[in-house]
Amino acid sequence: MNKPKFSFIDLFAGIGGFRLALEKNGGRCVGFSEIASDAIASYCKNYNESPDSNLGDITKLRELPDHDFLTGGVPCQSWSIAGRNLGFDDSRGQLWNDALFLLNQSKPKAFIFENVKGLADPRNKEALNYIMERIKNAGYHASFFLLNAYDYGVPQNRIRIYIIGFREKIYHDRFSLPQEKKGNATLNGILSGTPVDKCQINHKHGVGQSISVNSDGRNDYFLFNDLRGGETTIHSWDLVETSDKEKMICNLLLQNRRKRCYGPLDGNPMALQHFKELDSSISIEDLNGLVTKGILKEEKYRYIIKSRIENIDIDGIDILNNLNSKNANIDELKLIRDFKIRKINVTSLLNQLAELGLAECVEIRYDFKNTKISTGLNGINRIFLPSSKLYPTLVASDTNDYISEIDIHGATSEEYRRNFLEKVYKTKKYRLISKEEACIIQGFPKNFILPESRPRWMKLIGNSVAVTLISQLAESIVATGVFDESDYDPTKSPTPQVLQQSLFD
Repeated sequence: MNKPKFSFIDLFAGIGGFRLALEKNGGRCVGFSEIASDAIASYCKNYNESPDSNLGDITKLRELPDHDFLTGGVPCQSWSIAGRNLGFDDSRGQLWNDALFLLNQSKPKAFIFENVKGLADPRNKEALNYIMERIKNAGYHASFFLLNAYDYGVPQNRIRIYIIGFREKIYHDRFSLPQEKKGNATLNGILSGTPVDKCQINHKHGVGQSISVNSDGRNDYFLFNDLRGGETTIHSWDLVETSDKEKMICNLLLQNRRKRCYGPLDGNPMALQHFKELDSSISIEDLNGLVTKGILKEEKYRYIIKSRIENIDIDGIDILNNLNSKNANIDELKLIRDFKIRKINVTSLLNQLAELGLAECVEIRYDFKNTKISTGLNGINRIFLPSSKLYPTLVASDTNDYISEIDIHGATSEEYRRNFLEKVYKTKKYRLISKEEACIIQGFPKNFILPESRPRWMKLIGNSVAVTLISQLAESIVATGVFDESDYDPTKSPTPQVLQQSLFD
């Protein structure tokens, strides 16, 4: 057996995406840290490790075994759009401090940390600068890169930030990103039982133009959503019988709700007077009819709060009392950081005050009933055709994304859309991806051992890293020569043990 090129420790190990990638590049794991029971069980089963070799909760670790390379996919919810965007105000954001403490304590030759792209957003600039400064103070030369796994041969749109650092500047200067391999993978190559011979792929259309387009230049997926337009977007008023006027009203709301004149958010409800300014024929009966059909919803939007409220034991009263205005706009209140940090539902708060006679609703507005983009319509977010070049980001909570069991075409956009609705949607010729397919998309072997329950294995896969990209990054790190003449001693590493099969019981 050849001596490993380097030793590594796997922080926030999950199911071992980093480990799989690093072992492919000559690495040997000398320790891993994980607290989730399902992840520990899967990790130990697939890598023939004993649970006793788990270093445990990172917040309780004060030192690490000797190693050359430190890796970690630091939990991302505090920086993610899917979370509350609280950063270091979220306890999960504080795990960065624990990871950086261990980096400073152990002083490996190199490291790589992975996180959601939200960490690189302008709103988190101060936090990212803080992290990079801590890394610099620990004696490292580091850079961060925002990379899409799709650009490196992965059939998945997965954009993440990677922070890569070296103890010696010479290796940092030698490091370069791996060559892109965009377009080398497509869904039809991994799906089971799809009509590959009917797939028509046109790679000249970049992922920047659309998630994926076919040889006709049209999206080869259909989006079920009331908040976006487009030739391949299916709206709730396409699925429910509606009149031409009702469709017109829905399209007016779609086209205008993001305008700043209607509110501070990216999408704002609109009052009857707003609709009338756009089309004077619209009546309250029209809007209420769409509410009855489940397309629109009525929102109590603006309240008048009576003078300072005393002696009421309702969480959030102190924040309201500190507002300069007693005119409470729901959407503006939702932007107040203190409400987010304390997890206060402002709608519920104002409703309670109204019931007590301490606040009065003075404006009703209307918005689409389905306003959560990832939820989609009728339990469907997107349906991808077999010709699609990639799948959307796999996430822990699973998604309402499906794959069509048949391919469809159309001479015109209208025919393409009609064929999809008639041949795929109405006949239910679509399905969720399987566990084996999810493993392959994320870069794991299709027979990787995971729990049988879909929510459990989807959480593990979604929380993992894109192994294919990590492997290429590791190869580029190794190519700098940073691990040459490593003083790694295999006799110091824990001895793997075979586990009992009851770990998932």
